[in-house]
Amino acid sequence: MSAAPDDPVYRNPVLDADWSDPDVIRVGDDFYLTASSFGRVPGLPLLHSRDLVNWTLVGHALQRLEPEGEFAVPRHDCGVWAPSLRHHDGRFWIFWGDPDQGIFQVNAPEIRGPWTRPHLVKAGKGLIDPCPLWDDETGEAYLVHAWAKSRSGVKNRLTGHRMHPHGTELLDEGKVIVDGDRLPGWFTLEGPKLYRHDGWFWILAPAGGVETGWQGAFRSRAFFGPYEEKVVLEQKDTDVNGPHQGGWVRTPSGEDWFLHFQQRGAYGRVVHLQPMRWDGGGGWPVIGDDGAPVTEHRRPDLPPQKPAAPATDDDFPGGRPGRQWQWTANPRDGWATHHSADGLRLTCVRTPDAHDLRLLPNVLTQRLPGTPCTVEVDLRLESGEPGARAGLAVLGDAYSWIGLERGPDGTVRLVHRFAETVAEQERDAAPPRPAPGGRARLRVDIGAGARCRFSYDTGDDTQGGAGEGFRPSGQVFAATPWRWVGALLGLVAVAPTGQGHAGTATFTQFRIRIQEKRADR
Repeated sequence: MSAAPDDPVYRNPVLDADWSDPDVIRVGDDFYLTASSFGRVPGLPLLHSRDLVNWTLVGHALQRLEPEGEFAVPRHDCGVWAPSLRHHDGRFWIFWGDPDQGIFQVNAPEIRGPWTRPHLVKAGKGLIDPCPLWDDETGEAYLVHAWAKSRSGVKNRLTGHRMHPHGTELLDEGKVIVDGDRLPGWFTLEGPKLYRHDGWFWILAPAGGVETGWQGAFRSRAFFGPYEEKVVLEQKDTDVNGPHQGGWVRTPSGEDWFLHFQQRGAYGRVVHLQPMRWDGGGGWPVIGDDGAPVTEHRRPDLPPQKPAAPATDDDFPGGRPGRQWQWTANPRDGWATHHSADGLRLTCVRTPDAHDLRLLPNVLTQRLPGTPCTVEVDLRLESGEPGARAGLAVLGDAYSWIGLERGPDGTVRLVHRFAETVAEQERDAAPPRPAPGGRARLRVDIGAGARCRFSYDTGDDTQGGAGEGFRPSGQVFAATPWRWVGALLGLVAVAPTGQGHAGTATFTQFRIRIQEKRADR
């Protein structure tokens, strides 16, 4: 939640949406953050701040997922897992694990690029959450990573390697440097971040699972161990479940801070900022309020910054979506048409999977806000193809969408459909209604618990008179996440299989209005 420059206190979360598995660095007076992007494209979001509280999205480091053929279709929980962001030798570096392929790296001279194409540093199944370290004292380079049991049969351990200083290859077969099975009560140890501080090698790593876990700290005088461990952040008696997995950063004045996530169901993993200090007695990091997450705290000792947050609204100037939008797979030419006016002109892509939005690669998405809000967009269906449809979706393991469809008789109708988690095909959430103008203003009111109420305004005076505004549609829909990804807002245009161009749909004036928090409805 952004804070006013004259407010001495900030409030968590500072990023109230699904910026999963954050990592953070400082370069000069600027702070940069990246996060998991899984199977969405572009990937590896890049955020910037000067006060650690107000953040803006400035770009992405990964324009396409590779191998391209494997990500031509949605793989919502695959792709980019838990990246690490570093600055070394005048370049920005990001390492991440693809659980099905191995450990990748990209780098760039500036945060906005140009970024290199992905380079495979270590191939293998289940290699996740890598983090590099260049030791300025010795000139040596290292890398630590975790394991995904779903691919490798191994979990709860951290493996360390010596790495070539160029960051292109590993110099040994690796050694388990922390074995969580040997630590009483520790499980699902993952997400390590590697640092050098006060003569120690430090690994900050979470354990215990995303919903109920804790943040651990490990230290050793030698990279390959042995390591001591300590729990340094946990829920205790707060409302912040599973506070863990993130990065440590130090300000120019010497203050230490820790950014981490909290799993919040359909909202995904929101980001909190915790004060951090080093215990003068034992030398361990102390995070939050003596190891418990803070809800609000004195702002970092940094120059004031105007309130800011990653963009959500979009007029789509020139037909181009803003940085906040991502496709559900590698995009193809022709999905969106560039033009001289405002508005997103999507092609009604012909597909045999039009009955299930979860299977479509051509859904343009952005994160669901973690605060009650109202989402609106104007839609004009410009396709004469029977069965062509377009609309606004709340997309997850279950989904619901509202929009326009060209009927078999050639008329345009307002439709509202949904699909349950186990369903293989969507169903009507409300009876179709005439939309003779071929256009509508679509709305989703998202309340507490990500409960969604859909409504529409077609301007049709046959349904009670023009000017009555929005009319409700269907029952309340409770948004659901994917396995690792929060629910998404989506814009989509599709058509049945067939020959020739199936026409377009144009979206304009996409808006999200944040509401005051209120009781669930």
